Parts: sequence; C-alpha cells; structure tokens
Amino acid sequence: MLTIIVTAAISGLVVGGLGRLLLPGRQDIGWVTTIVVGLVASALATGIAYVFGLHTNALLAIALQVTLAVIGVGLVASRKSKSQA
Repeated sequence: MLTIIVTAAISGLVVGGLGRLLLPGRQDIGWVTTIVVGLVASALATGIAYVFGLHTNALLAIALQVTLAVIGVGLVASRKSKSQA
C-alpha cells in the first residue's frame, strides 16, 4: 500500500510539474497544489484511457495525463488569481 501511495505522489509530481512547465506564464500555486492537480489529472486520464481502450499505448496515456494537468493547472491558477483580486 505504501508503494502505491509513493508511486502516485511521484507520478503526480511529474505530471503536475510538466503541466506547469508547458503552461505559458506564471502560475501562483504551490507545489502541493501542483502534485494534487497532477494526481487528479493522472487518475482522470487513466480512467479515460481505459474507457476508450487506449491504456495499452503508454505514450498516448502520458500525453493525455499531461494535457489534463495543463488544463488543471490553468484552472486552479486562474481561480486563485481571481480570489486574490
């Protein structure tokens, strides 16, 4: 069980980090939020890949995860900037 949690955290960090790197501009969100967005993006993308039968193509699944992370980071960053204004 601990291995699954650590692997999910590392996956969330990598996917969330890539999402932040690919999104233009500055995102004023913390690293914990980045990991959470990455975890959610990974879980959603994995579910979508299984539903559509794309889970056998790892590259496509990772691309979907990062794409959802970019969208998620953008949404979280825009909500945070609106709430601070």
